[in-house]
Amino acid sequence: MLSDPTKAVATAYGVVDEDQPFASRWTFFIGLDGRIMHIDKQVNPATHGKVIAAKLSELGVPRRRVR
Repeated sequence: MLSDPTKAVATAYGVVDEDQPFASRWTFFIGLDGRIMHIDKQVNPATHGKVIAAKLSELGVPRRRVR
């Protein structure tokens, strides 16, 4: 999650421009090296939690136990 009141980051990532009042709902999976590993542009808020978990597994990100 990112708070971006000035829309600077959203503009840099291409999810908003001058013609759009709101940013598109995209999920960026960013590796520890800072590189974008995957972009999901088909976000459905009702199911996206499971989609994120599956994609992280597919990308080889180890699961962490919640304490």
